[in-house]
Amino acid sequence: MAQFDLTLEALEAYDPARSEPEAFEVFWETTIAASRDLAAPPRFETVDSPLRTIDALDVTFSGFMGQPIKGWFLAPRGAKGPLPTVVEFIGYGGGRGVVLDWLAWASTGYAHLVMDTRGQGATWRRGDTSDVDPSGTGPQIPGVMTRGILDPSTYYYRRLIADAVLAIDAARAHPLVDPDRVIAAGISQGGGLTIAAAALGRPAAAIAEVPFMSHFRRALEITDELPYEEIRRFLKTHRADEAAVFRTLEYFDARHFAARATQPALFSVGLEDKITPPSTVFAAYNAYAGPKRIRVWPYNGHEAQGVDQLVESLAFLDELGLGPGPFEG
Repeated sequence: MAQFDLTLEALEAYDPARSEPEAFEVFWETTIAASRDLAAPPRFETVDSPLRTIDALDVTFSGFMGQPIKGWFLAPRGAKGPLPTVVEFIGYGGGRGVVLDWLAWASTGYAHLVMDTRGQGATWRRGDTSDVDPSGTGPQIPGVMTRGILDPSTYYYRRLIADAVLAIDAARAHPLVDPDRVIAAGISQGGGLTIAAAALGRPAAAIAEVPFMSHFRRALEITDELPYEEIRRFLKTHRADEAAVFRTLEYFDARHFAARATQPALFSVGLEDKITPPSTVFAAYNAYAGPKRIRVWPYNGHEAQGVDQLVESLAFLDELGLGPGPFEG
């Protein structure tokens, strides 16, 4: 696939007007405060694994409104801490899988908390957390993009973003973790969650790779790829609900969170990416309030992250003084 969006020069200047709801800050402040009020201390339990140089723990922590969320916690074996810690959020459809899926960060000296994704984990990697929503959410297209979409209070991503913020809280509660060196990171959906968590959970830095959930209206205009396509399919039959749908999505647009995030951030974008089109990524990047840089991969699509991007991320954190330095064992 060739490049299909704006030119790179136009992308670098692309900063469309934001139509942020007046109640945006109150909505998120009350959501996070209420969830924290109901949170129990996280549990970290040893699991059997074939790992020889990494310790792995099963995590259960309180997410949205105290609901239990699973995860993994990995750290270099023998490390005494305090360690810089990456809290990672997963791409659309994936779950936490098994500990062998998550070796890179702990192998380079970081502690690593991987948050399972409620109600997902049946597409390309297994998940272990149900989406608990006792209020009911009405009709939806398969997938989660339209689950509860007619009202911000019932929308699926309200729960998932709250989970992400409280995952940062859970990481900070582990005795190995340096609470001042917690980094939020994620790819695609995980990148969108990273931007939201940067604004609401205040980590030390953010790594948002090919982030999803940005500039929804633009995305629906220029791509027919999933998962944005789920929203389009919903509106084909729920024609009278267009205004309500886009009103809800304004509460979850990564651009509004980006405008409130002040930590150093590293973004990435593939100029051939039809899943998270480049203009939607740059819309979030250009709205980001803190120090930032973006790695552009001209000939890549949604696979733009890859090992080369990981190397850039490691160097980025070292430059900020957030890396582990020599082995901290």
